[in-house]
Amino acid sequence: MKPIIGLTSQFEYLVNRKFSKLNYTYVDATIKGGGVPMIIPILKELADIDMYLDLVDGIIFTGGEDISPLEFGEEPIREVDRICYDRDSMEMELFKRAYERKMPILGICRGLQLINVALGGTLYQDINRQLPNSNGHISTYNIERGYHFIKIIDDTILYDVIGENKIRVNSQHHQSVKELGRDLRVNALAYDGVVEGIESTNGNFVLGVQFHPEAMISEHREFVNVFQYFINYCL
Repeated sequence: MKPIIGLTSQFEYLVNRKFSKLNYTYVDATIKGGGVPMIIPILKELADIDMYLDLVDGIIFTGGEDISPLEFGEEPIREVDRICYDRDSMEMELFKRAYERKMPILGICRGLQLINVALGGTLYQDINRQLPNSNGHISTYNIERGYHFIKIIDDTILYDVIGENKIRVNSQHHQSVKELGRDLRVNALAYDGVVEGIESTNGNFVLGVQFHPEAMISEHREFVNVFQYFINYCL
């Protein structure tokens, strides 16, 4: 039996219609990694979360909007303008319940940030504004290829997955980890010091990456390893 992997989704309101939206690259990467994807909509009834958790073997928290700074005790600065409050509240609860069940969790881009905030950490709301010596971290052109290099730390889950200390990754974020949440450690850094990966230190399988491996697998097959490694934990 292949494990069933829950994929969180975005909410979009367009021309008097409401959509639950997810880039197909997440679905494709989950299938290539050996799992069966199941898209989880943004639930208004948080009591229904446990019904989804009963059906899946692992959760991938996907990319998307900014997390509201109110979630980590700050007022938003002007650069934060894409927030979905329903998604924030639903995914925070989804993470906490999955974490309590010790369910394997993979966070991608926003998903990494959500893991960190859900475990009591904080974020830089805008890298360019709050880290003036940072390098570029937003490239929307040809996301299938790498934009900058990251350093992967030895003896981490991410090093076991990638098998190298230096790789080139894509980048589509203007926020990043500031203070680490509890029971987390950094497993990768950009060359300007921006956190590019985190993982759990308490035995739970929790892995977060700031880049988008699902978007790179068409040209860089080695990024399928991220999904295969995670899905193997879901068996």
